[in-house]
Amino acid sequence: MANDFIPLVWRHQSESELLANAAGFYDRMKSRRSVREFSDEPVPEEVMRSIIMTAASAPSGANKQPWTFCLVSDPEMKKKIREAAEKEEYENYHGRMSEEWLKDLEKFRTDWHKEFLTRAPYLIVIFRKSYDQDDSGNKSKNYYVSESVGIAAGFLIAAIHMAGLVTLTHTPSPMNFLQHLLDRPDNERPFLLLPVGYPAKNVAVPDIVRKPEHEILIKH
Repeated sequence: MANDFIPLVWRHQSESELLANAAGFYDRMKSRRSVREFSDEPVPEEVMRSIIMTAASAPSGANKQPWTFCLVSDPEMKKKIREAAEKEEYENYHGRMSEEWLKDLEKFRTDWHKEFLTRAPYLIVIFRKSYDQDDSGNKSKNYYVSESVGIAAGFLIAAIHMAGLVTLTHTPSPMNFLQHLLDRPDNERPFLLLPVGYPAKNVAVPDIVRKPEHEILIKH
């Protein structure tokens, strides 16, 4: 059975338009930084919904869209997530992480305390779906799940920044507690946790340098 196709919505742009678009997006994105100190100023839920739907527009293997986005704003649920995350993070900082890893983290002044999980107005938890399952229990395979969800996460982070908010990619390991707390089914596994909101007043971020073009771009 042939697939249905529809016309592509696309407009050819001049070279000057292409350059302006690319440079403008780069100028916006190069100012993006991970933030660990948040304001508790509320953010309209409709903004968050648009951000998540932007992420859900990402490409995926066979268009399976193997993701679920949990939007958490309830203070009690955020408290439970923080308590569980800090328990795992304490173990990480006190035995699980190698000395090299801990040394690399020193310049960021991080520790097992994760205040941002209760301070930020929203948490987004991304779950990866290894397979889909209908109401009758029939399973269908998903393809390139990690790659697809990773691309969606990139869309999400860009959308958060372009909306005028900040975030942090948080991966407390192991993350299975998120599946239980948020009551997700067996075919879903936590992939990434992102606090989202406005930055705290006068917040500072580490003075880092991104690799220059000649170190990351290879032309043939």
